[in-house]
Amino acid sequence: MIEWRVLSRDWKEELSSLLQTARRNLIISSPYITNNGSLFVVENLTQKNQINLNLRILTDLSPINIYQGVTDPAALKKLISIFNEVRLFHLPKLHAKVYVADESCAIITSANLTAGGLDHNYEYGIRLIGRNIVGEISQDITSYSELGAMITSQNLDNYCLIADRLSKTYKKQQKSIIKSVQIEFEHEVLTAEDELIRLRLAGGAMHTVFAKTILYLLKCYGPLTTERLHPKIQAIHPDLCDDNIDRVIDGENFGKKWKHAVRTAQQQLKKKGLVLLSGELWKLTS
Repeated sequence: MIEWRVLSRDWKEELSSLLQTARRNLIISSPYITNNGSLFVVENLTQKNQINLNLRILTDLSPINIYQGVTDPAALKKLISIFNEVRLFHLPKLHAKVYVADESCAIITSANLTAGGLDHNYEYGIRLIGRNIVGEISQDITSYSELGAMITSQNLDNYCLIADRLSKTYKKQQKSIIKSVQIEFEHEVLTAEDELIRLRLAGGAMHTVFAKTILYLLKCYGPLTTERLHPKIQAIHPDLCDDNIDRVIDGENFGKKWKHAVRTAQQQLKKKGLVLLSGELWKLTS
């Protein structure tokens, strides 16, 4: 039995109810998260919620979101500090706004966890209640988040420092036409991008990220050729699949060679018996 309700301007009240009823697991998928959003979550959780809940957050910490002020790492830092169990993930090009309490209630909406999303914009979405459908949504968002970079509390502390420098330099270059200031800003953007790529790889190789993604895509779409896998992988990982730029970070080359890393991932998955190649189609073995 699925119970559903259309949400528009009253969606904030429904989100409040979802937060207050969460008992074990809370999932937040929101590309943009600012201080207003973090405060709203905290204010609608009881002390017992904060102690007992497992919180999973999926967001987009890309530099452009930071210097434009639509995502605030410091706000995320405040939010996760009150929970005992938190898993924070960064994934570029994230667009889904999904909020899930346990396997009992889910909200799928156009609204981010920002002042605009909560109070000012006209947002639209749907609330769903039903163990099967909410369980499916929870499992899918969880699986998708695992394709991103898990950000530890220490990682976030370091990135907050980078984000602060980036925001200040952005404001400086907005007011200046001096070339040196523009170069300084471009350097800070590159520093932030490089830090996120390091976190995305977590000390491993690029093909390990692609291996998880291939399994996810084959589960979602069924058998796929390499030709069809490439654009789907690139859509999820644009930062790792840039066709125009060759970059070396910590001695590893990024850019045009990403397709070679996909091929390596395919062969490793095949060797482990997780996928097989039937004609031109890659398939899951189970």
